[in-house]
Amino acid sequence: QVQLVESGGGSVQAGGSLRLSCTVSEPRRYCTAWIRQAPGKEREGVGSIFSDVRISYVESVKGRFTISQDNVKMTLYLQMNSLKPEDSAMYYCAARACTRSSYNYWGRGTQVTVSS
Repeated sequence: QVQLVESGGGSVQAGGSLRLSCTVSEPRRYCTAWIRQAPGKEREGVGSIFSDVRISYVESVKGRFTISQDNVKMTLYLQMNSLKPEDSAMYYCAARACTRSSYNYWGRGTQVTVSS
C-alpha cells in the first residue's frame, strides 16, 4: 500500500510562493496528483503527473503552479507562485493505480492560507 506524507504548507501574502512536498513510497507505480479543498467547497484537482509525463493542471493554476517528481528522493512537489487568496485550501497528495479513475490513496493534507 502506497504511503503519502505532505509538507510545506503555511501562510503567505498574495503574490507570494510556497512549495509543497509529498513523499511517495512507490512513485513510479502510481499516477499522483495534488488535490485541494477549501471550507464549504468541493475537492478540486490542482494537477496530476505520472513518471514526469502526462502532466496536467486545472485552468485556474496554469502558469502559476508547477508539478514535478523526483524519483530518487521519492518526492512529489507542487511549486506555487503568484498565490491568490482563492488558492487557500487544504492541499492533499493523492495516488492511484493508473488504470483506476479515482484516487484511493491520500495523505493527511497540508494547509495553505493566502492573505490579501
